[in-house]
Amino acid sequence: MNIQDLLDKAKDRLDKAKDTLGLEPQEIEAGIFIPSTSSLKIAAPSKTNYDHTEYDDPYTGDKKIMMVCTQEQYMTMENGNKFDTGNHPVEMMVPLLHFKKAGFDVDVFTPTGESVKVEQWAMPEDDNDVKQIYSEYEAKLNNPKSIADFVKNDMANSNDYAAIFIPGGHGAMLGLPEDKNLGELLRWAYKNDLFTLAICHGPAALLAANLDSPDRSDKKENQDDVGSRDFIYKGYKMVAFPTAMDKQMPKIGYLPGESTWYFADKLEDLGVTIDNKLASGQTHQDRKLISGDGPLAANDFGKISAKALLNALN
Repeated sequence: MNIQDLLDKAKDRLDKAKDTLGLEPQEIEAGIFIPSTSSLKIAAPSKTNYDHTEYDDPYTGDKKIMMVCTQEQYMTMENGNKFDTGNHPVEMMVPLLHFKKAGFDVDVFTPTGESVKVEQWAMPEDDNDVKQIYSEYEAKLNNPKSIADFVKNDMANSNDYAAIFIPGGHGAMLGLPEDKNLGELLRWAYKNDLFTLAICHGPAALLAANLDSPDRSDKKENQDDVGSRDFIYKGYKMVAFPTAMDKQMPKIGYLPGESTWYFADKLEDLGVTIDNKLASGQTHQDRKLISGDGPLAANDFGKISAKALLNALN
């Protein structure tokens, strides 16, 4: 038996061991995967840490929260496997529970108005609060508003919103970071002193703020070009799902392969400080940017975001 045969045999044994331990990603269709059974037990518990916080003075005004979601479902990994992703339901719904209790209405947006994609495998099946709010929002998730239409037709004169909320899930890395209309929206929100709320992989969408404007195809003519301005969040600190942990996800079968890029690295290249090494439930506020590091942070993230909005608006 030669060295290659030995290596192949060792790989077969390792693959069988991973399968026995539930560490292999689960193939739901040809080439399409959801996380392994073991990683789901760790990362997608059946109940959340939502704590039913009551807000003494709920908001009664007319400003809303704009929730920016992904309309793309499949992330292609380095090896060609596709990850069945979207927005993470806990990182979306637990903050929405707090926003509702605090008196805020939420409008749902995707880049072009296509339906929101959700990581259904992460739905906490024993959490009635999350399931109830998901049911309330299902129509909006299936028929969201269009960022492109808002930017083109309404943004310049809009006074409807107090914050942009970007939930996580690896799906936030799909389409949103390359969307010039989202970039225009983020810069408009920053200029008009709106809050920006982003959790876990949601901060990947902030990269869009470094793109040139959607109505300028020739960069030489674009005076508001990436080469003539700083990234709006340069010098900010935030927490997010860290690159070091994302690189470990394939090893436990959460992802069906290595990622082709890492959003936290790109944010740091633009001058953002990612202030956490683990996704352990941390939150952070720097001026009007509020961030959370993952699903464990969803409750506190929703709570500090709601309180910050109430303090600013009441």
